[in-house]
Amino acid sequence: MCLVTGSSGGLGRAFCRRLAEDGAVVAAAGRNLERLLPLIDELPPVAASSGAGELEGATHLPVQLDISDPASVEAGVRLVEERLGRVDVLVNNAAAYGDLTRAPFWELPLEEWDRVLATNLRGPLVMSRAVAAGMRERGSGHIVNITSATFWSGSANWAHYVASKGGLIGLTRVMAKELGPFGICVNAVAPGFTLTEASRDLMADAETYGVERGSLKRAQQPEDVVGLVAFLASDDSGFITGQTIIVDGGRQFN
Repeated sequence: MCLVTGSSGGLGRAFCRRLAEDGAVVAAAGRNLERLLPLIDELPPVAASSGAGELEGATHLPVQLDISDPASVEAGVRLVEERLGRVDVLVNNAAAYGDLTRAPFWELPLEEWDRVLATNLRGPLVMSRAVAAGMRERGSGHIVNITSATFWSGSANWAHYVASKGGLIGLTRVMAKELGPFGICVNAVAPGFTLTEASRDLMADAETYGVERGSLKRAQQPEDVVGLVAFLASDDSGFITGQTIIVDGGRQFN
């Protein structure tokens, strides 16, 4: 069973669809329950032959939670476990992004810095802690952290976002070391600038932004990222951990 945070956004919806198409039972988490309900209706039903084991016959589940609020996370994960059982895969996708101030670091409001770090860095930590106990007990699991290629580009006027995503790369490495003895893989995916609703709201030239800097000369779509996330959520990636893989059409090399 896969738990995906930030499921009402463009990338989150795409992750949920792909994982469901691959046969997973999906718990789609987000702050606004009403925005999650149409997504649940769009997901393919869980097939009896999907290999879901004890979850065969289950349905996908919308889950209201705020990753910056530990009490909300605890309640949300408890609901998922009561309704669907064990969390085999956690995709830490939720993040503060589209509504952020763009300014030099010395002008960024400190309260906004704190909010971004609480969501983008502490949030994945809180989510991972909430599911790690069950994964450790079973001796298996996959955690996929969605970070950002801005860590390599050092995107100017966005220090809080870049710092939070760079911190998540570091957290991924530590979690991989600490959870590895329990058979749990932890990896990160770093998308480049991806055309989502939030990205289009962020800048007027979103359709062409950064295209000239890429090796592949087209705008990045959410569907460009889902294949890697699905792979890292699967047993095929069972000997890969602690890695951060950039998906940006060859704009950054690592």
